[in-house]
Amino acid sequence: MLFRAATLADAERLVDLQAAASVVALAHVFPQETHPFPRDEVLARWREELADPAVAVYVTNDEAGGMTGFAARRRDELLHFGTAPATWGSGLASELHDALLTTWPSDLERLWLRVFRDNHRARRFWEKHGWEPTGESTRSPFEPRPVLLTYERRPAGGSAGGRAAGPLSGRGPTPRRPGPAHR
Repeated sequence: MLFRAATLADAERLVDLQAAASVVALAHVFPQETHPFPRDEVLARWREELADPAVAVYVTNDEAGGMTGFAARRRDELLHFGTAPATWGSGLASELHDALLTTWPSDLERLWLRVFRDNHRARRFWEKHGWEPTGESTRSPFEPRPVLLTYERRPAGGSAGGRAAGPLSGRGPTPRRPGPAHR
């Protein structure tokens, strides 16, 4: 796994990967017949976030250069996270998670994210990796406006970010883009 900072040149491949994963993982939340993946809106959002120095976007590539995963964070919030469906069950998501944790400043006491209430696979993943539901919920801005649950990570005796739970496969993160709290 090559874990690196994303650039604006990655925007199209990011949205392609996110669409492929979302259509499979969230078909029961966003039925494609009535709520197709909003490609143009998501592409515009990726371009904004890639250009925003307050947002840190990372991708993983396989040895052939194919994009296999993505993650984006701002300050203490994990904004986006996903891997290609062909990699599911391979351990890549855990490696991406661990690599991402090393990019957060080590002085943060809490990290947080939102996950769709009905995305049970993702919820199991986050819980397996030490994230806990807070009891807070919101709704997605995308129709049919499904419920999003807030999860947080507050490690005992240490900071929330700045360290990985396990070794990376060979190569660690490249220098992150500068910005407030590198998020």
